[in-house]
Amino acid sequence: MKRRVVESPGIEPEDPEKAAALRTVHKLMAFWGLTPRDIGAAPAAPPPAPVDDVVRYRHPLSGEVWNGHGSQPEWLRRALLTEGYTVAELRVAEGESPATRGSLPADPAA
Repeated sequence: MKRRVVESPGIEPEDPEKAAALRTVHKLMAFWGLTPRDIGAAPAAPPPAPVDDVVRYRHPLSGEVWNGHGSQPEWLRRALLTEGYTVAELRVAEGESPATRGSLPADPAA
């Protein structure tokens, strides 16, 4: 019984090495009568975790923001070490609009 070799979607003709490797794998699987289940093919990878876009820190003058994930940005290090800010001063309070934090109060004379 001869099995039909199925082309895999996602392999572009511009990548001849991948296409050749895939053809070899398909030919070997067909020759030995193997299925993806037989060779322990992994299921599709789970989707990546959603990115947390919540602003947790904001510079009151420059407006630069950081969500608290990854390494500290340079503006945060500079604000803490040389500009004299504290973490509490840069932290955006929960429920507070990051767009208005640090803005100057309205001029009562205007």
